Amino acid sequence: GLTEEDSSIFLNAINSIERKGPWAMTFSFSRANQSSALKAWAGKKENVEAAQKALLARAQANSEASEGKYVAGSQPSDQESL
Repeated sequence: GLTEEDSSIFLNAINSIERKGPWAMTFSFSRANQSSALKAWAGKKENVEAAQKALLARAQANSEASEGKYVAGSQPSDQESL
């Protein structure tokens, strides 16, 4: 599968081109959001805040990508682009 960063980059590319329809192009956010958050959390109570920050950063990246406004690498990820 794709890294979460590549998922955001590809979604951004899709939403950067002009479309005929008024609908938004998005995807299942699970892969594009959860890896960094799960790794940051590691099942430990003391890591909850770090995991929430990681989740928020990836959610921001994908929010921007759903509008074609994401700048690759501008939000932290535990995975680099392939």
